[in-house]
Amino acid sequence: MKLILTQEVSGLGAPGDVVEVKDGYGRNYLIPRGLGLRWTRGGERQIDQIKRARSAKEIRSLEHAQEVQAQLSALAVSLPARAGDTGKLFGSITTADIARAIKSAGGPDLDKRTITMRGAVKTVGRHQVTVHLHPAVTAALAVEVVAAD
Repeated sequence: MKLILTQEVSGLGAPGDVVEVKDGYGRNYLIPRGLGLRWTRGGERQIDQIKRARSAKEIRSLEHAQEVQAQLSALAVSLPARAGDTGKLFGSITTADIARAIKSAGGPDLDKRTITMRGAVKTVGRHQVTVHLHPAVTAALAVEVVAAD
């Protein structure tokens, strides 16, 4: 079965790639989860749209990744969240929340899947996150979670 990938699939390809997979894998896993579309002649036009959207967020080269790493290390990211009197959050902070906080602090628009945390963030305070910018470049970032009023 020929598919057009709409998202990154580890070991298979990047968004916009046309891949050949087994029928069951495509029909039962990739298509229902929105990771791929059936390849058609009309779908070829969608590849261009997918690749344009991908290039807008993509780190283009090693040098660009190093520039973004320097930009991230200069950022002071503060994330307000509802918390109790003891400093424990009502809920937890997700990677999507961190990506939005980085963007609102003046940083680049990052994909939430590039951000990794050690465990769930459920308390007020300073937490360390890692941003994977390029296979050779990762950035460590401190995120300050503060209690919102």
